[in-house]
Amino acid sequence: MTVGLEEIRQAAERIAGKAVRTPLLEAPLLDQRLGCRVLVKAESLQLTGSFKFRGAYNRIAQLTRQELDRGVVAYSTGNHAQGVAAAARTAGTSAVIVVPNDIPAIKKRNTQSWGAELAYYQREVEDRVAIAAAIADERHAVIVPPFDDDRIIAGQGTIGLELVEQAGALGVTLDAVVIPCGGGGLSAGIATAVKALSPETRIYLVEPSNYDDTLRSMAAGDRIANDLGPGHGTTICDALTAEMPGELTFPINQRLADGVLAIDDDLVAEGLYAAFADLKLVLEPSGAIALAALVTGALGQEFDVSGKSIAIIGSGGNVDPLTYRDALQKGAARMSAR
Repeated sequence: MTVGLEEIRQAAERIAGKAVRTPLLEAPLLDQRLGCRVLVKAESLQLTGSFKFRGAYNRIAQLTRQELDRGVVAYSTGNHAQGVAAAARTAGTSAVIVVPNDIPAIKKRNTQSWGAELAYYQREVEDRVAIAAAIADERHAVIVPPFDDDRIIAGQGTIGLELVEQAGALGVTLDAVVIPCGGGGLSAGIATAVKALSPETRIYLVEPSNYDDTLRSMAAGDRIANDLGPGHGTTICDALTAEMPGELTFPINQRLADGVLAIDDDLVAEGLYAAFADLKLVLEPSGAIALAALVTGALGQEFDVSGKSIAIIGSGGNVDPLTYRDALQKGAARMSAR
C-alpha cells in the first residue's frame, strides 16, 4: 500500500463517527504578540487525549474477523498505547501493550481503563519490538506499530484533511504547518494530505534536541539512530523518543518536509505555557513542542513568520500533574523574562 490523498480520504471515512473532529483554535492576543495568525489543531481533545486514536483505529478497523478474534499487540511510550487500547475496544478485540516501566502514570491508568493488558520493558536495556513480537507470536495476534505502517500513517493524515478544510472555512490559506516529530508517522500523514491540497504550504517538523534523529537523518540523507546508551540526554517530551525515523515514514518526510528543528526542554516549557495562557489548552510537553518552536522564535530562524498564517499541531495532552505544574512554572518564568 502507498499512502496518498485517496488512502487518507478513505481513512477519514473509516474513522468518521469514531474519532473526534478536533477544533482549530485561535487566540487574537497571541497573534498580536507574534505578528502572525496562529491556528492550533487541538488533538489533545481527541479521544484518548492524543492524535494516536486516528491511526490505531484505521489500522484495526481493517482487520479480518479472524484477526480480531486473536487480538492485537502494540508497543508504546504511552499515547499509542491508549489509542490502540481504545481502538481495540471500539472494534471489539483485545489488546496487549508493551510499555516502559516508567510510563507516565496518567498514560498507564488510561490505557488500563480502556481494557488493555500491559507488559513492561526497561528503556535502554530491553527491546520493546522484540518483546511485542514474541507476545504476538505466542498469541497469533496482529502487531499494530506506532508509526511505521501505511494504514497508521493514513489515519494520522486525516488531521491534514481537517486542517486544510477548517482553515479554508476561515478564508485562510496556510503558509506553514508545524508538527511534532518522533518516529514520523504524524508528520508523514499530515504532510501528505496538506501538500496534496495546498502545495505551497511549507511543512516544518520539530523534535527534542536530545532526540534529533530526524534532523541528523535529513542532513545525512539516510536514517540515523539516536545514541541511547549511558550518558544520553533525557527529555520531558516522552512521546517523541523513537530510536530512529521509520523506514516508511522517513522517505515521506524527506520528500515533503521543508525543514526540521530540534529544541530543548526549556523552550518546550514556553510552548506549554503559551497553550495554557493564550488558548486555555492543556498540552503535554510533546504536544506543545510545535507551538514552542513558534513562540520562542526558533521557527522564525528558518522561516519569516511575519504576517503569515501558521498552523500548529497540538498533538496530545496526556501529562502528569506534577510534570505539568513544573513546566508551567518554568515556561511562565521564561516568558516573563523575554
